[in-house]
Amino acid sequence: LTEEQRNALAEIVADLRAPRPMHRLLIGEVGSGKTVVALLAALHVIEAGHQAAFMAPTEILARQHAATLERFAAPAGVAVAVLTGATPARERRVLIERLATGEPMLVAGTHALLESKVALPKLGLAVVDEQHRFGVGQRAALAQKGRLPDVLVLTATPIPRTLALASYGDLDVSTLRSRPAGRGRLVTRVTGEEKF
Repeated sequence: LTEEQRNALAEIVADLRAPRPMHRLLIGEVGSGKTVVALLAALHVIEAGHQAAFMAPTEILARQHAATLERFAAPAGVAVAVLTGATPARERRVLIERLATGEPMLVAGTHALLESKVALPKLGLAVVDEQHRFGVGQRAALAQKGRLPDVLVLTATPIPRTLALASYGDLDVSTLRSRPAGRGRLVTRVTGEEKF
């Protein structure tokens, strides 16, 4: 971990141990390691016998996160499941039953996590990625699945401090300003449809 990741994780763990629920915003560019920090926070919660949910705005992103989370969580023996609108009915039914029992696990998903039939009775941590793509009600609906879970919202959108305080005054803020070594350089390109 980078020093910034360690610092952010220390702030999050301190919040997890506090007597009040955490409400924290983690800001960092794409590739800065927000997902790894969120996973490490989730592992703390799961180790304590609770569930963690990682909600992303699209199925592609939810599956991408699940693959990354699973790769890092598997050596620790932590189950990672995926729940999206495209999850096959039988697989969905089995997963919903597992979640309803309160089995300590990490579930990554989309808005499907918000469905009323999806129970997360031992939800200890709700992570919302690209939080600006969810409404306040949707973020609250995920948090209300558990009994006062900690909430960590992630964004790659740079937010000036004054705007962050005005918009997210109820959230503590952690920032990742650099990328881990060896992450390569990000290149953004615009191309016409004929290239697809």
